[in-house]
Amino acid sequence: MGYGLGVFLLAIGLILALAVRDSIDAVDVTLVGWILAGCGVLVIVLQALQANRARASSSVATTTHSDGTQTTTEKRNQVDPPPTA
Repeated sequence: MGYGLGVFLLAIGLILALAVRDSIDAVDVTLVGWILAGCGVLVIVLQALQANRARASSSVATTTHSDGTQTTTEKRNQVDPPPTA
């Protein structure tokens, strides 16, 4: 799954919703097109959110003290994307 699937669904959906004027018995082609377009947008948004979350990194460190107690610290870093030209 990825951006390609989202763009494909969006394109097919918009073609069916806006360009196709044929009718099929018991099927509303325009509605099917809008549903596919909505699914395509949803896939693109979910892919973008997943890619953004993957850029964040975290590290966990556990320190054992001389009295036997342990302290755990978690550090989260946001990794900046490479600059675009």
